[in-house]
Amino acid sequence: MALSAIHVRSAGQPYTALVMAPPNIVGKWCREVLITVPGARVFIIDGLRTPGQSGANPHGVNEVRYRNGRIVREGLHTTLTDLRLRKNSKSARDRWQKICPGPSFFIVGRDRAKLSFFWKHCYAVAKSGPCLGTVINPDTGAPLIVNDERVLASEFEKIRRSEIIGDAADDRGKNRRAMYSPLWQADGGRIRRFAPLEFIGRYMPDFFDYGIADEVHELKGDTAQGNALGTMARSVDRIAVLTGTLMGGYADDLFNVLYRLEPHKMVTEGYEWGESGVRNFAESYGVLERVTIIAPEENACSKAKVTKQVKRKPGASPLLFGKFLMELGAFVSLEDISSELPAYREEVIGVDMDEPLAKAYADLEKQIKEALEEHRGNHSVISTALNALLAYPDRPYGFGDLIGTEYDPELHRRVPFLIAQTQDLSEDFAYAKEHQLVECVKADLSRGRKCQIYAVYTAKRDVTRRLERVLSQEGIRVSILTAQVPPDQREAWYERELRNGMQVCVAHPRLVSVGMDLLWAPSIYFVQTGYSIYTGVGESASAVWKAVQEQHARLLPASSVLDEDLREELDAGPFDEVVAVDGTSAALVLGARLEKESPRRGPLVVEPDCQLSLF
Repeated sequence: MALSAIHVRSAGQPYTALVMAPPNIVGKWCREVLITVPGARVFIIDGLRTPGQSGANPHGVNEVRYRNGRIVREGLHTTLTDLRLRKNSKSARDRWQKICPGPSFFIVGRDRAKLSFFWKHCYAVAKSGPCLGTVINPDTGAPLIVNDERVLASEFEKIRRSEIIGDAADDRGKNRRAMYSPLWQADGGRIRRFAPLEFIGRYMPDFFDYGIADEVHELKGDTAQGNALGTMARSVDRIAVLTGTLMGGYADDLFNVLYRLEPHKMVTEGYEWGESGVRNFAESYGVLERVTIIAPEENACSKAKVTKQVKRKPGASPLLFGKFLMELGAFVSLEDISSELPAYREEVIGVDMDEPLAKAYADLEKQIKEALEEHRGNHSVISTALNALLAYPDRPYGFGDLIGTEYDPELHRRVPFLIAQTQDLSEDFAYAKEHQLVECVKADLSRGRKCQIYAVYTAKRDVTRRLERVLSQEGIRVSILTAQVPPDQREAWYERELRNGMQVCVAHPRLVSVGMDLLWAPSIYFVQTGYSIYTGVGESASAVWKAVQEQHARLLPASSVLDEDLREELDAGPFDEVVAVDGTSAALVLGARLEKESPRRGPLVVEPDCQLSLF
């Protein structure tokens, strides 16, 4: 849609477009542009270094072409430093139009777009005088003071520190105009490089007509990649940002994105950049919960202690959409643009635990309930307990003792305590949930339907290796996608494994959460789901439910169900927030119909064109 909008608006005139996309779909963007836009030339920005290829890492700006279903680097090879030169032309843009008289797209992975130089700390140590051996600022010769305490060299760590010197409020030395004094500098002993988007923003502000930023919800943080979005927005005449998940259920998820796209409007509305602006924005358009805690006893000579807390809750005001989004964005679903979508079905499969597992789980539940009652409000108990209860049914061994921490007023530090002791069950036994998964996968494979399986516990309590072993014992060819596969090589990884006969892939949903097409796997199974809607059922469905999908799409989430009483005890927010987030997102973005049931006892969202089965 973004490509079509840009091409139609150009009205047949040549144009240049800059695309920033997640690294795992840069190849997909190249392919889509070459197939969709007539006469377009596509270039990948691999960095600022000399064009060419050093080992497996290409450099510079390289043209790509579509050959036998693959993207290959061939054609023009240049650099951004060369593109900014006008040479014998009126401008760099005029020179480029002579080289490329038609549409041209420059695509950069957002990890490379923000990749800048290495840096190191820059401070001095006094060798004489009253500050002997103390860390000092080279610009002033004075010690570094933070919160009335001197900063030690060991406290620098990986943080860029700086000072404002010469302030009138500073009583050290003479008053003068305030000056920023960084305590870090570029490390000339390491690779010399410059962030491509920063270079474009500084030296090529008039080169690009259009900009496209894909999966913009992942740029909502105050990060280098997020700041690259702001640089891109001011370097192009028009910009289109794309996302399938507008926000994670909280109004302030949009604050940084809106500030980077429309800074003038945000300043006019009275919001400043930073934490104070985020807080004011959340107060205006979000949902905040104010909690006042009054101690039950009064001191001998003063009133009782009153503690006030402000907590962020899911939800967004309709004013946010009326004031900022209606004139800025378009909300489009697949049904709006295609009448040829294949059938799509969602199912939730509930499986009873085996008797030994059920007993061990019930014992774990009991211990956790007691710990929740004894340490009410302790977040370490809540988070540890929740993860244990969700992961234990899929891997009932190797957990060890569950440990929480609490503050000890006598020792003035946090001390550990025992939450629960878990039982180690057999690793070789195949449990009921695994039997059910094997039956479902076999049924799909018998009909020629390959499968993608998602699991969120892949590190300390890895479930993927166990699933691989269980499925392989049934003669199923399984591959595991891990984070060791670089994002820009994951499409190629899938192609290679499919050529080698892969029938089932097991992976964490985050590894393929943005933009990847999984058309080869019309059936997706969630062994575990997690909480994030950015990597949830809806995002995963979009990978297989497309107009070009030729098979009926089927998605089956299967997750652990907790006891109702225990869910009441875990009232700190995760369950309520997940349901509220899904409901808000679907209602505002997809126009789904809401069923007002209890958020703890039933589903909120029923999507109109999907079959949802609960067992």
